This record gives sequence, structure tokens and C-alpha cells, in this order.
Amino acid sequence: MSGFTHNGPRLAVSAGIFRDGKILLVRRAREPAKGVYTFPGGRVEFGESLTEALIREIREETGLAIEIVGLVGYREALPPRTGGHGHFVILPFAARWVSGDIALNDELDDARWLSPESAVEGLPVTLGLNDTIRAAAAMMGL
Repeated sequence: MSGFTHNGPRLAVSAGIFRDGKILLVRRAREPAKGVYTFPGGRVEFGESLTEALIREIREETGLAIEIVGLVGYREALPPRTGGHGHFVILPFAARWVSGDIALNDELDDARWLSPESAVEGLPVTLGLNDTIRAAAAMMGL
């Protein structure tokens, strides 16, 4: 399609990664959502499958290798909620830690392994994260 520009929603993936009964939350170092805790993840690139994108993004952002368990729903970040930084459709997955130690890239500035029951207590988190954590923990049988 000649002259086609992409100004619609952008697709992203994220992972609720579990290790020894705890879930990983990371803090964004940049906009959108700077200073807010969430699951690691990022944009799906053209021609990339959802699972390929998720494995790549987790490796790039955290240095971890994961095993994907399943999709736990969806989230939308609309322009008013992202400070005008775009419209994102985010597909969160439940995953298991397989290997690696956390080595954050420059998009993140903190990482914490937390109990799924109390992960969001006292932390600034993305909208709906608590529900997504519950859904991911349920998928993992926790």
C-alpha cells in the first residue's frame, strides 16, 4: 500500500515471570510509565511472532531466559494514560524463569522478585497489574 503510515495501536508483549513462587516486577526508567513497576516486555516487531518477541524482549531487558506458559489476558494503554506516548495493546503472558541472572538494560532501573499476593503493595504500578498478577499466578497454579 503506497503511502501507508502506521498511526494505529502498537502491539506489545510482557511476561509475569515466576521463580521459586515469586514474580518479577521491573521499574521503567523512561516514558511511557517512567518510575512505575510492571512486567518486563516491549513491542512486537513486524514479522515476529508474539512468543519470539516476548523471549527477545525479556532477554534484552533482563538477561533472563524464560519458558512461556500461556497468555493471561490483555491490557490497553491509551494516549491519555501514556501522556500522549501512543496507544498500546499489551498481551501479558505467564512464564517460568529458566536461567540467567538479572542484568537490566537502560529501559529499566530496578527489578524485584516479590510474592504474588503482595507484589503491588506500596509500589506505583501500571493500571490493572494486580489483576494480571492474579491471573498469571492462577495459570501457574499458585
